[in-house]
Amino acid sequence: MEKTKKKNSSKKIAKIIILTIVLILLIALACVMTVSGKHRSNPEQIQSYVTDNKYILDNTDISGHRSGGGIEPEETMLAFKNCAENPDFNIDVFEFDLHITKDKQLVLLHDDTLDRTSNSEEVFGEKKVRPEDKTYDELRTLNMGAKFETEDGETPYADLNDNVPDDLKILKLNDILDYLIKQGGGKYKYIIEIKNGEDLGKEGVDILYSTLKEKGIVDKVVFGTFHKEVSAYVDEKYPDLARSTSIPEVLDFWKAALKDDKDYVPPCNVLQIPFCAPYKNLGINLGTAQMINYAHKHNMAVQYWTVNDEDDMEYLIDMGADCIMTDYPDKLYNVKNNKKDA
Repeated sequence: MEKTKKKNSSKKIAKIIILTIVLILLIALACVMTVSGKHRSNPEQIQSYVTDNKYILDNTDISGHRSGGGIEPEETMLAFKNCAENPDFNIDVFEFDLHITKDKQLVLLHDDTLDRTSNSEEVFGEKKVRPEDKTYDELRTLNMGAKFETEDGETPYADLNDNVPDDLKILKLNDILDYLIKQGGGKYKYIIEIKNGEDLGKEGVDILYSTLKEKGIVDKVVFGTFHKEVSAYVDEKYPDLARSTSIPEVLDFWKAALKDDKDYVPPCNVLQIPFCAPYKNLGINLGTAQMINYAHKHNMAVQYWTVNDEDDMEYLIDMGADCIMTDYPDKLYNVKNNKKDA
């Protein structure tokens, strides 16, 4: 009996020791990841490489993420006009997202459903309505500024549901490109993402490419998607359309850069990566000199999203980021120009 008690007691002590060791290792790992995620390099560590990649720049491009969706309702004509016609700031690149509709139109929308940004639930009487389930004309009945909040928490467009102005209705690809080409005189560049996957995503790519070809701006667009089958489709069918890295390709790049893999082969010529979440939460810091140098050495441009903190903007400009995507392009414009004047 006494031996059994001692044996059970020893087992308990062993379990406690093992759990303590595991806990210490987890805490140590969390500390390492936190330190790694917050590390900032010295800009003097950045190296220059000879390149023929037109997206690798000496001067950081300013990109309006979701067309400056922090200032005005994202991906609406109101937001585009604010970026293109505002006398207080200029941008170089418009970033926006596309979904295909039931009647095969490409419309601007970031999410897979219309709930977060519009009054879709009230208009259609159901939640989680997807754009591919509605026609373009049906989607035009929505107020795409209904849920927009300013930095002060105000909702200036919430009460316009019965009389929605055109500038707050859902946008068609053709219409926004016609406006930007006319307004910018050909100076603007574009980062365009197809949100659909599988066959719908491929069909969306076909429509997008045909539209870009017709308007003569294929060479001004970087295409993006989170769907590997859509990336593969673009590579196979439209090799002249520049595309950015998918999430698995970003992770492959990160692992290769950490060990300075001499055999790494870039899947494309534009590396679009987050500076903050979600990777930094895992201790994956993509904003170091090691990452930028490795990308540029392999002829890949480095474009960061979504950077809304002004200190982060200043750091990435100093580090030679080729493009910064932000919901607040007015802030990035001021940061960049203040650095020039300093």
